[in-house]
Amino acid sequence: MPEKVLMIALSPTMETGTLARWRKKEGDTVASGDVLCEVETDKATMDYESGVEGTLLKILLPEGGQAKVGDIIAVVGKPGEDISGLLADSAAVRPATGAAPAAAAPAPAARGPVPVSAPAPAGPRTPAPVTGRIKSSPLARRLAEEKGIDLRAVSGSGPSGRVVKRDLDAAPTAAVPSAQRAPAAPLQPGPGDTVVPVSRMRQIIARRLAESKFSAPHFYLTVAVGMDRLLESRARMNEGREKKLSVNAFLMAIAGRILARHPQVNSTWNGDTLIVHGSADVGLAVALPEGLITPLVRDCGRKGIVAIDTELADLVARARTGKLAPEEYTGATFTISSLGTAGIDEFTAIINPPGSAILAVGAVRKEPVVEAGDAIVVRQRMRVTLSCDHRVIDGAVGAAFLRELADALENPLLALA
Repeated sequence: MPEKVLMIALSPTMETGTLARWRKKEGDTVASGDVLCEVETDKATMDYESGVEGTLLKILLPEGGQAKVGDIIAVVGKPGEDISGLLADSAAVRPATGAAPAAAAPAPAARGPVPVSAPAPAGPRTPAPVTGRIKSSPLARRLAEEKGIDLRAVSGSGPSGRVVKRDLDAAPTAAVPSAQRAPAAPLQPGPGDTVVPVSRMRQIIARRLAESKFSAPHFYLTVAVGMDRLLESRARMNEGREKKLSVNAFLMAIAGRILARHPQVNSTWNGDTLIVHGSADVGLAVALPEGLITPLVRDCGRKGIVAIDTELADLVARARTGKLAPEEYTGATFTISSLGTAGIDEFTAIINPPGSAILAVGAVRKEPVVEAGDAIVVRQRMRVTLSCDHRVIDGAVGAAFLRELADALENPLLALA
């Protein structure tokens, strides 16, 4: 009996996959565990190992095509078997847009920038006017129009049930008609504009960051850190080393140790519970041409700088070639994002779930510093900003963690002893 080969989730967050390359062709014998094809997920290109045995009778998803998890991509069975019934299911295999069957999907080479002519510009979207007489203040009516809120769905707390501004501030989601809550229509390109298709990685990044930013109430704490001692320690450790230890390895090692003393910062919001993680699994944001990936070094609090640096270098190298396994870039309990090498002095970063905090690291600069006795000296300093999920981390908790982290960076030998 022929069997369907379905697109499976090759990463924890995968919803659709792109067929990068078939490793078997129609008519080939397939054994359980054989690599059938290579699938591009949201973060990497993964081998798809067969869970069935037989002959590859039909390939339904061509190279470059996309399918949702659970869609049929091929059929395996015995030579000569009737698969017409299964082929009827192939209509479920669609490119990411769902506009046409996967067989009609454009080849990968067609994914580049596409110049377009200018269609008629879309007009502004205006909320439907509220009909009927509703007691409301002029300010409330103006705000309702701006926010697309139906005043008929708002209970007034003013005199005689009049709707006032405070009622709109507390208006439930249901007060906004579904047509108004829907995403805005896509912007229509104008003359000279170029439309560039968005990669799967970029789509997933956009969705996750939006979910993080709008579901986790962020607040930010910034401090300037003296870096002279850490850089001196790094220079001494790098003497005679062919491959120099990175500053990131120092940051991850020290952060791991400080997280052990501040378990609430190393926790995850889980609805009606908090998950306090037993190890500091620290991720490092790495920029790729198609998006951002966060390889992580697990249990940084119990590893030395050399071990972290060696592991991190391997992870980053494989991240740049799309060869990371899902468990190597998901599940960071704390994340570090550095733009210092790009010359950025200070910035804020969006929290990377399931972590509840992320550290944004700026550039090291020489600055005049006033020390004891009002002496002005030149020191190397770096600004770091901690983004915190206020559901998990209160201001005082975040401040205590950041202060201790800054002290440890200024005295790395004591912190790592």
